[in-house]
Amino acid sequence: MMRKHKQWLGVAVAALMVLCGAAVFAADAGEKAEAGVVQSITLKELFDKGGILMYPLILMSIVGVGFVVYFFLALRHRHIVPDVLRDDVLDKIEAGQMADARTACGYRPCAFSEVTVAALDYTASVEKVDPQLLREMIESEGARQAAAIQSQTQYLLDVAVISPMLGLLGTVFGMMRAFNVVAFDLAKAKPMLLAAGVAEALITTAVGLIIGIPAMMFYAYFRGRSSRLVSDLEVASSQVMTAILRKRA
Repeated sequence: MMRKHKQWLGVAVAALMVLCGAAVFAADAGEKAEAGVVQSITLKELFDKGGILMYPLILMSIVGVGFVVYFFLALRHRHIVPDVLRDDVLDKIEAGQMADARTACGYRPCAFSEVTVAALDYTASVEKVDPQLLREMIESEGARQAAAIQSQTQYLLDVAVISPMLGLLGTVFGMMRAFNVVAFDLAKAKPMLLAAGVAEALITTAVGLIIGIPAMMFYAYFRGRSSRLVSDLEVASSQVMTAILRKRA
């Protein structure tokens, strides 16, 4: 498990390096040779040439980076199934201290706490615990917590899908601009004006892909990470159910 985690972490680091490298490449892409003279384009000029769709693309990049940072901080074992809390709750249940176990869960809100509280509330409401009903209570709350853990990574997938689509939309606008120069104003149909429209098309497409590809890679990483956390939650929930049945069944 530790080796697999390190492999996924390596993939994430590689994706971040690809993002940084692509950004540097995009910054240097403005240097072109024309008639033997090298012309450099600044990032601001590159941004301006990309057109109005560069604004939502930059916004998508900021949102994507924000999600990546958040998931690195939030999708951790100690935030889903804290080992200290799990051991404490199991010890209290084994000792018959159900109320104290519930109180301990209240001090540390997390997915494991929610599942445990649902099981303890059911236990407190009946004289004899029905194993089937207890299992259903735990599975129901566990499924809700698992959906909450896994569904949030979907937002990163949305960024990975929407960014290239915005880039393609910029491509369409850029090509329309280039062809309009030829179709409606022949007097201004010069290579420079055509190149401006084509540049807008290529820049937005490149930026969309630069944002979308790393976002997709990070989504794949966090999807696997959330699946492992859900598995840890299932194991801890089974331990709670076994401890309760051992005392109350």
